[in-house]
Amino acid sequence: MNARRIFYGISVVFLSLIGFSAYFISLNFLWVLILLMPLMILGVSDITQNKQSIKKNYPLIGHFRYILEKIRPEIMQYFVETDTEGRPFNRLLRSMVYRRAKKVNDTVPFGTQMDVYRVGYEWMDHSIYSHHTKYIQQHPRVLVGGSDCKQPYLSSILNIAAMSYGSLSKNAVSAMNLGAMKNQFAHNTGEGGITPFHDLGGDVIWQIGTGYFGCRDEEGAFSPEKFEKKAKKKNIKMIEIKISQGAKPGHGGILPAIKNTLEIAEIRGVKPGIAIHSPPHHSTFSTPIELCHWIKELRYLSGGKPIGFKLCVGRKSEFVDLCLAMIETDIRPDFISVDGGEGGTGAAPMEFSNSLGMPLRDALAFVSNTLVGFDLKKDIKIAASGKIITGFHIARAIALGADLIYSGRAMMLAIGCIQALQCNNNTCPVGVATQNKSLMKGLVIDNKAERVSNYHHETLKAFVELTAAAGLYEPSEIKREHINRRVSMNRAMKYSEIFPYIGKGSLLEPRFLDRYLRENI
Repeated sequence: MNARRIFYGISVVFLSLIGFSAYFISLNFLWVLILLMPLMILGVSDITQNKQSIKKNYPLIGHFRYILEKIRPEIMQYFVETDTEGRPFNRLLRSMVYRRAKKVNDTVPFGTQMDVYRVGYEWMDHSIYSHHTKYIQQHPRVLVGGSDCKQPYLSSILNIAAMSYGSLSKNAVSAMNLGAMKNQFAHNTGEGGITPFHDLGGDVIWQIGTGYFGCRDEEGAFSPEKFEKKAKKKNIKMIEIKISQGAKPGHGGILPAIKNTLEIAEIRGVKPGIAIHSPPHHSTFSTPIELCHWIKELRYLSGGKPIGFKLCVGRKSEFVDLCLAMIETDIRPDFISVDGGEGGTGAAPMEFSNSLGMPLRDALAFVSNTLVGFDLKKDIKIAASGKIITGFHIARAIALGADLIYSGRAMMLAIGCIQALQCNNNTCPVGVATQNKSLMKGLVIDNKAERVSNYHHETLKAFVELTAAAGLYEPSEIKREHINRRVSMNRAMKYSEIFPYIGKGSLLEPRFLDRYLRENI
């Protein structure tokens, strides 16, 4: 037996002696024993267990290490990090969302806290001929739907990003849907599919992932009959095929077993109580041509509603192949959703979250340029998703080619998310990303729905004010030359220099396409 164990053995004996001594000075021995016995048992348990070295070497006091580790995120957030350091969103951004959601003063005092001379700082050009916001549509919208679309959708430029019921609680989904109804914008279902909590009055974008939840047969394959029945519902305005997502591209969705309740399993058509890992790819198509024909089929089955697909850009050549397939088949999606590699999720392997997928700004510029180069952009709207939270973020995405925006984590913050980073553990303390009913009850649906609506309204108001300050009248007038990025202490570049434009239809000529492929693939 080593010296450390002898020391702790003596400590246990010493504690026992204290107990006996206390008895002899007229304290109640039974109560002393009740207080000390659990500590003695825990100490012996620590010494005899073989799984955790800290507890084995330092019985009792070793537990403090694990307690501190557990509350480390809270210590960092509340006591260590500055207003501009937090990740994924710093306190400045989180506080802005909270204030806008509560519709309280969202101005900031004493100037910017940003280091405007650091590499990476960005700003938008204003104009000495700025004008009043009354000349701009206060809730900007864009019409989604190409020539083959019979039911085009007039979408808000800011909508709720794909987040499934299962990943989020029913209260969270309900609050978001009601918020979307209040301010007339769209709510993406996520790959978990349509649920009763998406049917509260808000416009819905139905996302279909590789698991085909809500439109799958008993073998898990796509069911045209089930799809057609649901797709024609009045509140479903667009259908989005999920090819990949930014947080875990090339990996199917993950629903932990603890979140797979009986209700969720019934909605999705799977067995309850087991972890659900969606396949990494679709079984309905395996080539760009087959994807185009499936888009045509979904458009027909839905009664002519806008059909699009969502992807995180990986191999650029594969997106070029998709564009060539659109030209060959003469079938275009009505929209393409570009998800940046910085996108969020409730659960993802670290390697996928941190090291796969093209970041949003690079991906947006590439997708927009490629569509313009093939003269397809006129038929296809681009939606952008990836840490978009402020009016400036919206303007920056539009400058790079986006027509409309998805925001997910901002909407979570609006309904009370505190960035506790427990989305994958079913222990979200504010009831947003959990199926624990005792935690979920703290999220009051009507109150949080109002906050979602408020955040949406106030952020679009800020965006409109930015547009007016730049002397512009339409969001589509925002170009890459309006956005600046510092690349060194004494040099800044326009986005038009960092992400150069491409000539309309230029890629239809083989010599230009070959050069484009050599430079980009």
